[in-house]
Amino acid sequence: MAGFIEGVDRGQSVLFPERLDDWIGEDSLVRVVDFFVEELDLQHLGFARSAPARTGRPGYHPAVLLKLFIYGYLNRIPSSRRLEREAGRNVEVMWLTGKLVPDHKTIADFRRDNGAGIRKVCAQFVELCRRIGTLKGDCVAIDGSKFKAVNNRDRNFTKGKIASRIAHLEADVEHYITEMVRIDRQEEGEARAGKVEHLSRRYGRIRQEIARLREMDKALADAPDGQISLTDPDARSMATSARHSGLVGYNVQSAVDAETHLIVAHEVTNQGFDREQLSPMAIAAKAALGRDELHAIADKGYFSSPEILACHEAGITTTVPRPATSGNAAKGMYVKADFVYDAERDVYVCPAGEDLTYRYTTEERGIPIRRYWINGCKTCPLRTHCTTGNERRISRWEREDLVDDMDHRLGRDPDYMTLRRCTVEHPFGTIKAWMGGTHFLTRRLKNVRSEMALNVLAYNIKRMVALLGVRGLMRAMKG
Repeated sequence: MAGFIEGVDRGQSVLFPERLDDWIGEDSLVRVVDFFVEELDLQHLGFARSAPARTGRPGYHPAVLLKLFIYGYLNRIPSSRRLEREAGRNVEVMWLTGKLVPDHKTIADFRRDNGAGIRKVCAQFVELCRRIGTLKGDCVAIDGSKFKAVNNRDRNFTKGKIASRIAHLEADVEHYITEMVRIDRQEEGEARAGKVEHLSRRYGRIRQEIARLREMDKALADAPDGQISLTDPDARSMATSARHSGLVGYNVQSAVDAETHLIVAHEVTNQGFDREQLSPMAIAAKAALGRDELHAIADKGYFSSPEILACHEAGITTTVPRPATSGNAAKGMYVKADFVYDAERDVYVCPAGEDLTYRYTTEERGIPIRRYWINGCKTCPLRTHCTTGNERRISRWEREDLVDDMDHRLGRDPDYMTLRRCTVEHPFGTIKAWMGGTHFLTRRLKNVRSEMALNVLAYNIKRMVALLGVRGLMRAMKG
């Protein structure tokens, strides 16, 4: 066939185009990948050439394997075995790798051994976007999403899970004992012996499982967070938004630019809640954007007084709704929002128009809290709608003025939460649905972080192409 030459790869005859470059159009996404990786100083970023083969063949240059992985995550091919196959049959991959076909073990080892470098490459692309002028916004939205780990739910243990499983197994034991007694009383001959033997084996297996669970329960005493995962020791059981459901996985945090929807900072944790992630993510986003000031928006799951204060001290304005923790509103009683704080007099004015004065300061979970109350509540006509005690007490954090400012911002512009939802949930939806990143393939937190960095890098490249086009992005990178 004209234009082709025959090549041999792993003992199989395949056909390669003589000039692969003629097959890759100017608008092909692989050109962006190739140019971006070629411009990186991979040695400075900590990458090393793969180990040489035992036969003496030299190791692969890290640029070849990095291009292969970026292409894989851009095209829903994160598996090392599938990438090995693509390298031998996909023209775009042949063009990227120079017709090299690394073994799947070499590919997997590269991702495992170069996690820090991969995360730096992800940050380098964000810096590139900022440098060419795409990232100019002063507002980011922060959110987290749960991603399933390799670990199955049945191989994750907590005190509650073990107690529930033992209770079910002990009920089965009682059932088998009752059934054996019935068979022994009512049946005879070989049929009786066969059934009793079968139930005895089932009974023995259940007793072994109960003994194993009890040993696991003892091991939980040494677990720092009360969980043990057998397949991926770093994965943790986490609740999800679906009712009465959960998964064993990781909590991925991201800070997304409100203007471009680019992920400017991300992190992977095995904590099932977001409460302690506000300031780390906001500070990381501020550094990535290179701004002196920043506005960070998050949902009420991030509300935490120490985190809000840490953001304020770092020059970051936060807008986080205050969660409703009191059940008084459902009972038709007054809540804290019905009491107006007078900063000049340092008093709270109750719905009856009386002043609740400052009494003392205490500390709760390391946070200084001021207490306010009045002694005339017993004779107040509104008491039944206010409190069931002798007086209604109001607590105030010493820096609650920061929370009041957030409430005022939300009152003036309630669209902040709409902006948050439209900004930060879009990248997660793209990574999970469009790019196929619904679960991790690797184990342990450090490897999962590398895998997530590749997902984020692929998403950001796709997003930049959507904003500028392939040729526009190439011109911007060359400039």
